[in-house]
Amino acid sequence: MAAKRFFDESSPNPDQPNQKRSRTRPSFASVIREVVTLNFLENLCSALEPMLRRVVKEEVEHVLRRSSRSLTRSPSLRIQSLEPSTLQLVFSGKLFLPIFTGTKILDTENNFLQILLADTKGDPILPTTLSFPIKVEVVVLDGDFPPGDRQTWTRDEFDRNIVKERAGKRPLLTGNLNVTMRDESAPVGDIEFTDNSSWIRSRRFRLGARVVPGTSNGIIIREAMTESFIVKDHRGELYKKHHPPILEDEVWRLEKIGKDGAFHKKLASEGIETVQDFLKLSIVDQCKLRKILGPGMSERMWEVTLKHARTCVLGSKLYISRGPNFFVILNPICQVVKALIDGQLFPTDRDLTNINRAYIESLVKEAYEKWNSLEEVDGPSTETGLLSQGEVVDQYPNQLHSTMTKPYQQHTFLTDGAIEGGTVSGNGQVECSDQWINNAAYGCNPVESGACYNFSECSSDGELPPLRCFIHEN
Repeated sequence: MAAKRFFDESSPNPDQPNQKRSRTRPSFASVIREVVTLNFLENLCSALEPMLRRVVKEEVEHVLRRSSRSLTRSPSLRIQSLEPSTLQLVFSGKLFLPIFTGTKILDTENNFLQILLADTKGDPILPTTLSFPIKVEVVVLDGDFPPGDRQTWTRDEFDRNIVKERAGKRPLLTGNLNVTMRDESAPVGDIEFTDNSSWIRSRRFRLGARVVPGTSNGIIIREAMTESFIVKDHRGELYKKHHPPILEDEVWRLEKIGKDGAFHKKLASEGIETVQDFLKLSIVDQCKLRKILGPGMSERMWEVTLKHARTCVLGSKLYISRGPNFFVILNPICQVVKALIDGQLFPTDRDLTNINRAYIESLVKEAYEKWNSLEEVDGPSTETGLLSQGEVVDQYPNQLHSTMTKPYQQHTFLTDGAIEGGTVSGNGQVECSDQWINNAAYGCNPVESGACYNFSECSSDGELPPLRCFIHEN
């Protein structure tokens, strides 16, 4: 039995194949088929390679032609793309200052802002144009940018210095902020600030303009920016000075006189409410006006205030003061435009140094005291409100001559013993020279005329110098 088990375990089973012989060998036919397939692929690749190279080359050339088409449109643009760009946006003019929140931003000519495209390689810088429109965005910049007022910056530096609104606030700048530039300019239109500039470190803003990315066909155009400026709250506009002032302005609109301040209260207590009131008293009795203001107004402050007041445009209103033997025409600030006294038209072409002006002064002071009862008429004027002597007389000839009922007599104000130069004559009457005369051509803007504008001025030591008067001459 043991031998039988040995025989059973060790004898091969004729019904089961040998495991080592179970791996099949490739047949001759399969080998031939594989060789034929490899040769076919090699031949196919060899045949397709020239064709594939030609197709790839054509496609690459087509892409290059399409991408360089914008550069081949214009030789100038092709040069600019290869060289550093000299194109820059610029604002057409300076801003009208000061700027308040909620008010339109204008230039110094009271026009809306415009953005120009300029070529900076020339001197002077000249406007230029592109053959396609570009989009421009107006932004707010920090007033301290660029540092040191340098004239160059990168696009990243420009973008990093754009100022946005404070948290919880409306957009800092509102209005027409995105414009399209065609040809050489783009009007900005109505824009305004909604917040002041006091909350940033520099306390100042700039306006900037940049090209919207993707609209310049790859052409590099530098950004524009204005000068730095302060934006004040709108309530500050209620207290700002007027340049020039008008006659009806409250007197605190003048420089160095603050609203509800000490000078304002002193003037109001004496009935000096408007710029016209201030100018009239400065002409008739400047010494009194200085005393009203008191020692708190220094000589320098006084000069600034008076200079500002004298920029006031007088307009065309005239005031008539009548009497039994006189007819005086004055402008709105008590200047004598024309006077007819005892049949004599004043001023005349004769030598005026022999005329006693004290009588004229007394008539003007009398007219000043009863100003509200004077007859008001519309007189001739030029575009700037200048008063013309000849036109005044021509317009009122009947009034001038019908007023005079007496024949011409030598009035007491004409003295034979008068002394020139603003001195006192033998009879105690005060005289003045031609220095007193204010030419009609300067009636609108006294500060430019260089003439004296008061009957009496206060000297530095409090003494009164010679009397002066306001008289227009040919």
